[in-house]
This record gives sequence, structure tokens and C-alpha cells, in this order.
Amino acid sequence: MMSQARILNPSPSSAAGVDMPVPARPDTYSMAKDVLDLFRSLLVEVASPLLPEMNDLLSGRLSVGDVPEDRRFLALQGFGVWHQLIAIAMEYEGAQYRRREERAGRAMIGTFADVLSRARDKGIDRQTVEAAVSRLMVQPTMTAHPTETKRVTVLEIHRRIYRRLTELLTRDWTPQEVERLKEALKAEVEILWLTGELRLEKPSVAQEVDWGIHFFDEVLFEALPTVVESLGDALGDTYNTAAPADFLHFASWIGGDRDGNPFVTAEVTRAALSRYRGAAIASYRDLLKSLSADLSIGVSIVSFSRDFRAALDGLLAQCGAKRTAIEARNAGEPFRQYCAALACRLEATEAADRGERSGVTPYARPAEFLRLVQILITALEESGAPSAAARKVLPLERRLRIFGFHTVRLDIRQNATVVNRSLAEILSAIDGKAIKGPDDPDWPHRLVSALREEAPDLSKLDLSDEARDLVELFELLGEARLRDPSSIGAFILSMTTSAEDLIAVYLLAQWCSDKASSIMAPMPIVPLFETIDDLRASHEILDTIFSNRAVRRLIREAGDRQEVMLGYSDSNKDGGFFTSNWELAKAQVALKRIGRKHRVEVSFFHGRGGSVSRGGAPAGRAIAAQPIGTVEGRMRVTEQGEIVSAKFANRGTALTILERLVGAVLDHTLQPPDTARPDEIGEYKEAFEALSGLSQVKYLDLVRMPGFIDYFNEASPVEELGLLKIGSRPARRFGSAPQNLADLRAIPWVFAWSQNRHMLTGWYGIGTALSSFTGVRGESGHTLLKKMYDTSPLFQLVIDEAEKLLFQCDLTIARLYADLVNDPIAAKNVFAVIEAEAKLTEEMILFLTQEKSLALRFPEFRTRTQSMRSQMEGLHRLQVDLLRKVRAGRGADDARAEDVDALLMTIHVISGGLGWTG
Repeated sequence: MMSQARILNPSPSSAAGVDMPVPARPDTYSMAKDVLDLFRSLLVEVASPLLPEMNDLLSGRLSVGDVPEDRRFLALQGFGVWHQLIAIAMEYEGAQYRRREERAGRAMIGTFADVLSRARDKGIDRQTVEAAVSRLMVQPTMTAHPTETKRVTVLEIHRRIYRRLTELLTRDWTPQEVERLKEALKAEVEILWLTGELRLEKPSVAQEVDWGIHFFDEVLFEALPTVVESLGDALGDTYNTAAPADFLHFASWIGGDRDGNPFVTAEVTRAALSRYRGAAIASYRDLLKSLSADLSIGVSIVSFSRDFRAALDGLLAQCGAKRTAIEARNAGEPFRQYCAALACRLEATEAADRGERSGVTPYARPAEFLRLVQILITALEESGAPSAAARKVLPLERRLRIFGFHTVRLDIRQNATVVNRSLAEILSAIDGKAIKGPDDPDWPHRLVSALREEAPDLSKLDLSDEARDLVELFELLGEARLRDPSSIGAFILSMTTSAEDLIAVYLLAQWCSDKASSIMAPMPIVPLFETIDDLRASHEILDTIFSNRAVRRLIREAGDRQEVMLGYSDSNKDGGFFTSNWELAKAQVALKRIGRKHRVEVSFFHGRGGSVSRGGAPAGRAIAAQPIGTVEGRMRVTEQGEIVSAKFANRGTALTILERLVGAVLDHTLQPPDTARPDEIGEYKEAFEALSGLSQVKYLDLVRMPGFIDYFNEASPVEELGLLKIGSRPARRFGSAPQNLADLRAIPWVFAWSQNRHMLTGWYGIGTALSSFTGVRGESGHTLLKKMYDTSPLFQLVIDEAEKLLFQCDLTIARLYADLVNDPIAAKNVFAVIEAEAKLTEEMILFLTQEKSLALRFPEFRTRTQSMRSQMEGLHRLQVDLLRKVRAGRGADDARAEDVDALLMTIHVISGGLGWTG
């Protein structure tokens, strides 16, 4: 048999065939070297017939710009495939490292075992742990943000490659078997190499929904119940208590995010709800099929309870004419009959959704299906088969609790501007006079009075398409919640700037969903605070809302809970990285205080992106840095674009990510509520305020510089990003001209600064803030900053993540993009300011960390970045050359198709090399 080392390194140097002891973990990239060598040899082998330069390109001996033009696109394709294979190798090696640690009996940081064992060591008692666990409600939320450049087809190939690699390396094989397995792996790499990566057309919303469902079908339907089981195991081992059955769910914006996307209509949302429902129901088919085959326990061996026999008779009676066949096929085997009958009714439920009648009674609610499954578990336990109940049926019960008949809770998002405009139109039609909306002095009074009025018949009003679609949307939400309350999450109101913005949504929800409102809790209305000013005003807005009697009654009916969404992306674009982080922390503390004042439990929905600039720090550290008392067991967080595939494309990775997410929430919740961290009080708080103000001033000075907006547009491929077919929505909310950054979405803002390697959205202004602070305070300022870095989780997080982005910043490459600017004087001035701030920020960060160079404390990140420098430099140089060519005429429409395609491919490949888009 052959070991992994022998398979990967069948050279004379490893002839002894002895696996060396696993060393202390250096970094995943270094550990994955052997797998990367295998992937590289396979890629070179399959690519060389069409691209003889492949080996020299990967080794850095040849730049992509030196490849003959007729093979240039192939060279870019090769780099794109290589970056994907690197990600697969690192994911595989990370999974193997986790297994080695678990086999050695070591709990990895952030796992349930680690969190609970540390709690026990701190003396936290069982009652406290049970109280914290009972509060858990964690909800990752997939969003429709267009940052995933890979098609589902490519993601499926990735999954096959991962499986082939795992099969090859995790078992002992004969030499002949190894060769066959390598050939199978090579075949998948070959298919990936020859598969086009760029979308030829923008995806429809329906295709985006299918993209999201792909991860549930492949991984998440199975993974989430396993996480529930893992928490139960850890609680049992450390505290001899059980886990709650219902603490982890997924939500989604895909199919419900209307903000700036005209393609998400009420009918599109209706179709998305149907697709999510169908996916959940279909996911139970195979489980029931397996149970029908496995539970062969017969009446000759076991005596079945009267209750179970009655339940079986009732279930079979609802199968209509199919009852006879079920009983005949499984004679004397009641459990098989029971499972076959469950499957029969599930099939009837699918048929009913298609408008077909089958003579079999469909499930009226997922709760009915769940109750029947629980009867089966009890009957198995009573029959002497508790292990079968736990291992075979309990996973189905857990899956039903989590996913029901809805898969995800679909959020609806719309911009406050659109809601107010539509409502003003409706009120104008009702009142018979023009109402201007928020600009009308009588607007607040009119909204409050409307909340007390009977719902008008809106169907008779002559409304614009925009207003009519919004009315139809709220009517649909009422219908959907009546059918399945779990199918709808919340209404997210983006760009909330006033209490009246929220009242407008409450009013429309009341008027259009009056049937649902009369028999169930009101739909949650969630304000999204995005800009620095809105974050600062957020507590006053919530105070005003809670003081409104009509709204307060609705909140009381919803359980005295209020969720608030925090925008990391736009607040960063608005005020810079440091200021954004500090204002987000302050807003949470202030909002929780307002909640306590009005006896409303305020929880937070963190709108994080994939990049550091958009809040994409490691989940464990990011949650640990939240102010004490702001988590309290409840957290929602967005999962966007390429981050979804990075986290949830493979089962092992998904399990680790989800366990660490829930574990971090539990860890934070277990901290004593009366504990105040230094960064929330005293001199630390004063220092944060000073640093935030200094950083924001420096950032605003930059973005308000003469010529800066032209610099941004011309020194980056921001306009060309719109040519990528990576999302159904436009790059700007309201079609603003390129000269207006206010309506430019945060994703292209961050994406563009990463493509030109300025990376300033993750570090700019920090150097000046730190330098000015110490300049004023002298040695005491130096001492305080070092102390803050050692003891403040938030300050350390901000500095560490800024350091990573600054390490990825490459001013030599950035200067190439600056040369694209038409006004050389403006370009020189802007670049000089950015260059000076980069050098100052590096100097100040190294002062704090006491390191000799950047990112030494992040060996995996540093190793990967350095190993790809020569490749990336060639890609950037080619992109700059292509930008010149494409822009030489009248833009992309006038340029050669070959140049446009190659330019788009450079954008795709560079984002793959960096590991994120926006």
C-alpha cells in the first residue's frame, strides 16, 4: 500500500516510504505544498498541448504579457485555473489538519469543545451555560451581491476535484490503484482547464436562486443538522446537558433584494419562494427512501405500541388508493410502511404545489410532517432500537426543524427612497392632493395618522408600475406568511435615515397584508444604517420609533424584539476603515441602551462583505471584538458571493465554519454582562474617538481632493467591472453618472481599489491618525497605543486587518494604473498623497507590532501573497495595457473583442489571485 507522502512524492528522495511526524502547524499554504505540486504537474500536463508556456508561467520565468497574443487568453485561463486549484489544495490541507488535531485529542480554537472547556475552566456553571445556549439564534444570510465570478458548472467541477483528491490521499492504495485515481483526478483538472469561466450573459435572478440552492443540495442540508449534533456532544461532554434543537438557520436575499435591481419584481420573488420550498421538500426524498429500505424491523420480532399502530393506520389512510401497495410491499414491517407512507404524502405535497391532484393528502404544514417523524423516533426507541432512531431518523427530524418547507427565510430589501416615493404616490391618490414625501412638512403627521386608519382598497388606485409592484410585493408577503410563516424573514430597509422611513414600511405592510397581520405577529421591519451619519443617528431613530404607540404595539406583538442591520461596506466608503469600525461599535452600544430603555431586545444583523474593507475579518475575531453585551446569543451575518463558495462548497469546511461561527457567538454570550472592556470606557474610548476623527479627516481630504474622482475612474477598471456578467443588478442604485460616488455601490468601490492594488479602503488614514495622536501626546501616547494593541480586541482587529491589506498593497503596480489618468498633474498629486500615507501607515503599524516587516504574524497569508507576486505583476501589467487599448477609442463597444475578453479575464484572474473580489 502507498502512503500520502509516497503518492505525492514518488521520487527517489522518498524511497523509504516513511511518513515524517506532523510538525507544529506552520501555515496551510506551506503544508499544502505537496498537493500544490501534484496539481501543478497535472495542470501543466493537460494544458501544455494548447499552451506550451504553462510551466514557465506558473514558475514565474515567463510573464503573461510575453505570451504570443493568440495564446494570451489561454494563459489567463491557465492562471485562473491555477488559483482555483490553490484554493482547493488549501481547503483540503486545512481539513486534514483538523482531523489530525482531533485524532490527537486537541480541541481546535473556536470549536464547541474549546469554547465550553474554557468556560468550565473559568468556573462558569451549568445554569449559566444552559441560559446562554437557550438564547442562541444564529443566522448566516446569503446575499445577492455580485462578487462570485464562478459559475455553478465550475463549482461542481471543484467539488469533483476535491472528492477525487480526498479519495486519492486519504486511503492506502496499490501502485496500480494510485495511477488510476491520478488519471481520474487529471481528467477533472482537464475539464476545469477547458471549461469557460466567464459568463457569456448576466445571470437572471432565477439563476442566482439556483446558485444559492446548489450549496444546500450539495452541503448545507446535511451540514446544519450535524452542527446541532456537535454542539449537543460538546455540551454533554463538558456540562452533561443537551443542545437546543433550533438555533441555526439560513436566510437569503437572493430573489428578495430589490434595492437597485429592477429585475426583482413581485412575481420574481414569488417564483423564488416556490423554488426554495421545492428544494427543501425534495431534500427529504432520499432520506425517506433510505429509511424505507433500512427499517426492516418486523412484527415477528418486536411488539409495536397501540399509539404507533394508530398513527400508522391514520397515515396510511391519507395515502388513498396507494395504501394497498404500500402495505403489500412491506408486509409485516410497520416501520417500512410508515416511512413509505411519509414519502407518499411528501410526493403528494410536491404534486399539490404543481396544481395536481393525486388522491393522497398532502402535508398542510411542515409541522405536521415533523410531528409524524417524531412519532417514528418514539416508536423506534420503544421498540428497542434507540440507536437506529438516533442515527437514522433524528437527522431527518433535525433537518425538518431547520429547513421546514422553506430552505431559507427570504428577506426582502428595498431602498427607503423607493418606499417613500411609492407611498407618497399612494397617499396622494387617496387624499386627492399632491404629497411630496419626506420633503413635505406634513409627512410625519400624515404617516402616523395613516397607521390608525382602516386599510384602503389599493387595487382601485391608478398607480405607477413602481408603486403597483411594491403593493403587490407586500400582498405577496402576506400570502406567503399565511402559508408558511418561516418562508419570510424580514423587510430590510436600506439607507434608513429617519423614523418616518420605518413608519412608511410598517404602514404599507399593514395596509397590504392585513389578513396576515390579524392572525400572526407582524413581519419584522429591519432598518439598515449604512453611512457614518446614519450610524450616529441610529439610536435617536430607534428611540423615536419605540416611542410611537402604534409601532410599539406592533413590536410588542412581534415579541418585543427589534433587529438592526449595520452596514460595514458603505460606512467604510463614507468614512474610511478605522472610523467605520469605531462608529459601528459605538452604534451597537447606543442601540442596546435604547432597547433597554424601552424594554425591547435589540439584536444585530452584520452586513459584512468578503474583503477586509467590507467587514470580512475572520468571524471568531470579529465577533470577539464586538462590545460586551451586544451579542447575547443572537446574530445574523451576511455571506456574500465568492465567500459563499469558499465556505460552503465542501462539507468539512462548512462544518468548521459554522461551528466556529456559533461557537464565537456562544463564547461572547458567556462573558459576564457587567464586564466592560478597556476599549469601551476611559482613556481607551477617548483614544478611539481621537484616532477615528483624525483618520476620517485624512480620508475625507483624499476623496475630496481635486481630480480624485477622475483618478478613481481612470486609474482603476471600475467602469469595465460593469462588463462582467457576475450579477443580475446594476453597479449603481439609481444609474448615477460616474462622477457621483454616493450611489456607487461599495462592492465596485472596493473591487476597483483591489484590482489596481492600492487597497486603500482597508488602511488609508490609519497612519496619519496614529502619527498625529503620538505627535500630540508624546511618549504617553506611544505607551497608550501599545497597551491598546495588547489588550483591546477591537483595536487589535483593526490594526491587524489593515496590516494585511497594506501588505497586499503594491505601490509599484499602483503607479502603473496611476499612469492611465488623463490629467498627469492630478494623477501625480493624488498618487503622492496615497504613497506617503502608505509609508506612514506601515511605519506606525510596525511600531505597534514591534515587527521588522508587515504580515510576519500571518505566515499563511504572507507565504501565499509572496509566492504569487511575480505572476500577479505580469497580470497587472497586462491589464493596464489592455485598459489603454480598450479605452483608446470610444470604449468597450469600439474595441477589439479579443482585447475586451482578455481584459475581463484579467479582472477575474486577479480577483482569484487575491482571494476575493469585493
